[in-house]
Amino acid sequence: MSVLEMKVPSPGESITEVEIATWLVKDGDYVEKDQPIAEVDSDKATLELPAEQSGVITLKAEEGDVVQVGQVVCLIDMDAAKPAGSDAPAAEAPKQEEAPKAAESAKQEAPKPAAAPQTYATGAPSPAAKKILDEKGIDASQVSGSGRDGRISKSDAELAAVPAFGGNPMTATGSRSTTTTKLSVLRRKIAQRLVSVKNETAMLTTFNEVDMSEIFRLRKQYKEEFAQKHGVGLGFMSFFTKAVTRALQLYPDVNASIDGDFKVNYDFCDISIAVSGPKGLMVPVLRNAENMSFAGVEANIKDLAIKVRDGKITVDEMTGGTFTITNGGTFGSMLSTPIINPPQSAILGMHNIIQRPVAVDGQVVIRPMMYVAMSYDHRIIDGKESVGFLVAVKEGIDNPVEILLGGDERKGLGL
Repeated sequence: MSVLEMKVPSPGESITEVEIATWLVKDGDYVEKDQPIAEVDSDKATLELPAEQSGVITLKAEEGDVVQVGQVVCLIDMDAAKPAGSDAPAAEAPKQEEAPKAAESAKQEAPKPAAAPQTYATGAPSPAAKKILDEKGIDASQVSGSGRDGRISKSDAELAAVPAFGGNPMTATGSRSTTTTKLSVLRRKIAQRLVSVKNETAMLTTFNEVDMSEIFRLRKQYKEEFAQKHGVGLGFMSFFTKAVTRALQLYPDVNASIDGDFKVNYDFCDISIAVSGPKGLMVPVLRNAENMSFAGVEANIKDLAIKVRDGKITVDEMTGGTFTITNGGTFGSMLSTPIINPPQSAILGMHNIIQRPVAVDGQVVIRPMMYVAMSYDHRIIDGKESVGFLVAVKEGIDNPVEILLGGDERKGLGL
């Protein structure tokens, strides 16, 4: 008998263990080569584990187990023949459910016990009250009537129905169950990193606001032509990415990190873009974003976001990064203090865009405004650099044609 021992492959450098998040097959199933058989969580990403050969699988680890890289997690009997009619159980599944469904249907249709005879004069609800109680599923015997001879009035029924809407806290009832779920290794690592940042850095946040009027105009004027030529939409992130890379070159200490007693400056701008996915917040990296065109930024962000959404992002695509941009505005955030993504020294937080009155040339006008926040490590970045950096970002967003597009908006957008 030829048996293959499947071992946990290395998801990336420095990762020594993973957690079996989900088995996609059952013990004894026949699997095809390259068929996904499990999802494993590392402290950086969730990865699929494909079958290395076809055969009958024997599982050697359970969901939730933490296993070392190189450890055997399953066996595949390559000599086993594919069972005939292996798809039959799936077709028969509905039949197996018919009995429980029939029993449930019978249970639902079973007649309720007849209520004890009750006259209108001995506590029965009035017609209006009965309608309310029936609609809310309230047993009339549980309601105290305030009418003559204890009859239940409409107001009594309305009062009894209040708890169903979360009314009187002294009488309201509802579910009090709890659910306990183990955090994934990725979520535990994120929690550990965020706490360490708060404890190990001198983190401060500085704020400013940007006028999005010119970016709105450019997007409205060129969005169709831009999409037709480049195959991607013209979004906000390309403008902010280009504004950030310019500001990083003006203030190089923001594009640096601390390594023990040393400061490490980078002559490239690898921008981490925070993307929300099914497994949590991921931060894929745009390599050398300072050299990318607007279309290049948009295309790369789109590609990375799709990979995050589909769970196809790799550890290498999330490793590194010299500065992070996060956009809480997509969820409606007006203002926040983003947490630094270590070992980086700063992060820019974008927020929602609100039409607000602002003073321009001595006149009050309505403009689409956004608050921006930059959190930074004061151990390596001084207040002068942090404020200057954020002002440089503001300049690029307020006046994108002159500062980001070189004075020629069509040429700058690659049109």
